[in-house]
Amino acid sequence: MNSLRSWVVSALALLQIAGCAGGSPPKKEMPPPEVAVAEVSRRDVPVYGEWVGTMDGLVNAKIKAQVTGYLLRREYREGTFVRKGQPLFELDPRTFEASVAQAQGQLAQSRGQLEAANSQRKTAQAALTQANSQLLLAQAGLEQAQGMVMQAEANLAQQQANQVKAQQDEDRLRPLAERKAVPQQDLDNAIQNNRVAQAQVQAQVAQMQTARGQFSSAKAQIEAANSTIQSAMAQISSADAAITTALAQIETANANLRNAELNLGFTKITSPIDGLAGVANAQVGDLISPSSEPLTQVSTIDPIKVNFTIPEQEYISSLKRNPAASRRAAFLKTLKFELIQSDGSKYPLPGRFFSEDRNVAVSTGAIQLTALFPNPQGNLRPGQYARVRTTRYVEKGALLVPQRAVTELQDRYQVALVGDDNNVTLQQVKVGERVGKEWIITEGLKPGQKVVVEGTQKVIPGKPVKTRPYSEESPAPSPTPGAR
Repeated sequence: MNSLRSWVVSALALLQIAGCAGGSPPKKEMPPPEVAVAEVSRRDVPVYGEWVGTMDGLVNAKIKAQVTGYLLRREYREGTFVRKGQPLFELDPRTFEASVAQAQGQLAQSRGQLEAANSQRKTAQAALTQANSQLLLAQAGLEQAQGMVMQAEANLAQQQANQVKAQQDEDRLRPLAERKAVPQQDLDNAIQNNRVAQAQVQAQVAQMQTARGQFSSAKAQIEAANSTIQSAMAQISSADAAITTALAQIETANANLRNAELNLGFTKITSPIDGLAGVANAQVGDLISPSSEPLTQVSTIDPIKVNFTIPEQEYISSLKRNPAASRRAAFLKTLKFELIQSDGSKYPLPGRFFSEDRNVAVSTGAIQLTALFPNPQGNLRPGQYARVRTTRYVEKGALLVPQRAVTELQDRYQVALVGDDNNVTLQQVKVGERVGKEWIITEGLKPGQKVVVEGTQKVIPGKPVKTRPYSEESPAPSPTPGAR
């Protein structure tokens, strides 16, 4: 402060002396401002992408009740790892045990009805077999009676013919005997023969009637056997219908029993996966139903998913670099992800690409990607936030300048160039990706050119500057005396 005051006093004294002399004071030449410069470098650089991600379980199983009942007990410790099939909750099973017993009784009753129907069918089948045997016997008796009738009719005809001949002999000999033309003995013989023939006719008529009676009896036996067969077949049909009904009832009873046993099994709620179980959302004694909120959630967290979104422009840029689907799929498999946790520490295990969403979100214009990170210790939990970083691509022969050298003015970018004569010119450039603390320049610069990194606000286009190499560790230069 004292030196500055002395400098001001000296300057005023010089002005007074110059005024007394009657002439204007000589202009003092200002030294050029000192700036830090860096050369435009060319090299291959990896271009990184970094996004905010949210962790989620690879599989998130919402544990819900499948039947309605009162919560009897919770069988796991909240926030611990559980195994597949491990019991988590139990509902009151008594109602469902009663349903199982009822279904078992219905099944036993249906099986009894099936046994009765099978017994009825066996009885009817035996009756049918017996009736068929009787029918065969009756048909044989009918054939035999029919033969006897035919034989009796033939015999009767023969006897009638014999009797007619005997009657004719008697009628012929009677007048001859009266005239003593033939011996009386011949007439007596003829009369005797006629009487024998008549007796034989009468006997044959009786035999024929007997044969016809047997024929009628055989027909009656056939009709009775047919009637028995019809009755037995009707009983078989009835038994078959009863069997079909009983079988259907057994199927229904079995289905009811399986459903009752399934519902009884649902009273013991187990974990469907190996994973980390969350806090229970219900207390013992609560009425639980399938419409209730999930009792808890079990998540598979090794590996754990990290979901993040990239802008649509980055997605399109990636497609342009890998237009073929097979090439893009192979590229995605090569990606290695880093995880920067919320405290700034780097997670020690690398991640890999897992999936890419099917659509771009209309509201944000971004697409969701998912990476998988090994989590053997279970230190990463669903819901955590972290930054995900990976090498998007390698820019070959990129021109690089420090980010501090680039000035943005209304969506335009420019740098201050220092020529070989140390004069400054302003150069508009096009920028690409940021790489660390540097910026890729796509147009406007050449390798080896010098750009102003520190002191840009002090330079005047066309005026010279004093340069020094830029270093991130070096302190900023002290202000030049008299500089504005």
